[in-house]
Amino acid sequence: MTSSPEPELLSRQHDGVLWLTINRPERRNAISPAVLAGLSEALGRANQDREVRAIVLTGVGDKAFCAGADLQTGQSFKFDYSEPTQGMANLFRLTRQLNVPLIARVNGACMAGGMGLMAMCDMAVAAPHAVFGLPEVKVGVFPAQVLSVLSGLIGPRALTELCITGEPITAAQALQLGLINHVSDDLDAGVQALLGRFLDKSPAAIRRGLYLMKRIGTMSFEQSMAFAESQIALFALTKDAAEGQAAFREKRKPRWSGK
Repeated sequence: MTSSPEPELLSRQHDGVLWLTINRPERRNAISPAVLAGLSEALGRANQDREVRAIVLTGVGDKAFCAGADLQTGQSFKFDYSEPTQGMANLFRLTRQLNVPLIARVNGACMAGGMGLMAMCDMAVAAPHAVFGLPEVKVGVFPAQVLSVLSGLIGPRALTELCITGEPITAAQALQLGLINHVSDDLDAGVQALLGRFLDKSPAAIRRGLYLMKRIGTMSFEQSMAFAESQIALFALTKDAAEGQAAFREKRKPRWSGK
């Protein structure tokens, strides 16, 4: 009797955290149609589940977070040109609608499309041995879609150098550039430390706050200010806002409802 193959994206939920793990170690956790479909489905579902307080994205093992497109298939850059949008771009669009904090646990090489997966996350923690790069020019293409999620994270000169040289940088260099939040010798402890710093905070404030941050990022100053003016009044109307202020006055820990 043959056993069914393991899924290419593993999923587990524990204590309000959804853990998503790319499970393609033989391909350095390269992106596949199944991985894209699994991520889109899982993130869409999590965005509707109030029990999910955070999402962590990582790869199996300690060699690669994600190596990008699976070049061994020979199909990585072949598309259905009758479709106006494509899978990877649609995943990036989906994360712009995500109101649950998404953390990249970078356990190894983060290259090409893997940089896009890391950059679409709200925060990132990396192991010291992790490396980051955009090597597309080495195979005659360019990191087109990835630029849309990377361009706001680091300065244009650093991004240009990554794109046109195709050479990788270390975790320490990525931290210096602001590409990631933390480098941790104990990666799991580093991720847990970051989770612990916001899982005790108001779920409603974080959910609405991410919504606000992702909307004003593309607005002009006057547009963003007007939108922020409208949003602050809505923050104050939530039950969490009333509870948080009451807890402050009563010198006790708040009891969040997430509403």
